[in-house]
Amino acid sequence: MNLEGKVIVITGASAGLGAHFSKILVDKGSKVYGLARRGAILTEMSKELGPSFVGLECDVASENEVNVAFQSILDTERRIDVLINNAGLGIFGPAQDVTVEDWDLQMNVNLKGVFLCTRAVLPTMKAQNEVNGFGGHIVNISSVAGLLGNPNISTYNVTKFGLKGYSEALFKEVREDGIKVSCFYPGSIQTDFFKSAGLPMSDNPMTSEQLGSTLLHVLETPDNYLITEIVMRPLRPKG
Repeated sequence: MNLEGKVIVITGASAGLGAHFSKILVDKGSKVYGLARRGAILTEMSKELGPSFVGLECDVASENEVNVAFQSILDTERRIDVLINNAGLGIFGPAQDVTVEDWDLQMNVNLKGVFLCTRAVLPTMKAQNEVNGFGGHIVNISSVAGLLGNPNISTYNVTKFGLKGYSEALFKEVREDGIKVSCFYPGSIQTDFFKSAGLPMSDNPMTSEQLGSTLLHVLETPDNYLITEIVMRPLRPKG
């Protein structure tokens, strides 16, 4: 896909990977709509990135807010070429200490949010395929925690294993509609994620820039060339 002029939606756009993805895609000439709960940060990003970035305050776990945000995008652009489901969070600790509130929050953001945003974009992408022979691309940002269970992250594991299953099923369902589905499984990344989760960062993590270069490669592949899954890890996480 040639990213020049394409309409791209990124969730969790106000920090970390989402903020970096927004920047590099604007630099590629795309029109980027960044969704996040922190509207003030999105406003600052709009000032920095210019008119090619539009921030929309949206809680991806809210069906109404998601529907309103995507309808606003479609009312303006009439198309969506790429959806990057990046929003996610982790609350870690022993399984016996997980509260119902912590369980629900992770399920709602990490899984329900992906479901709601994907459901919102699929009719448009299918219609685009009918006209152009190619519908679009959905990229789900999972984690190596979606491939391997570990102590003290059991709820987070559930959400990321679930995202793996959802991505695999969706890929098989919509490939004949000209819609690509790719799922990323990164290891430790130098963002605020680990700090927010209360976990120590590895000594030598990957960077947002490195994952961004992989994202561009995946998005810029020819229309009939699909990378369904990528696992990414730092070679020497301990330095």
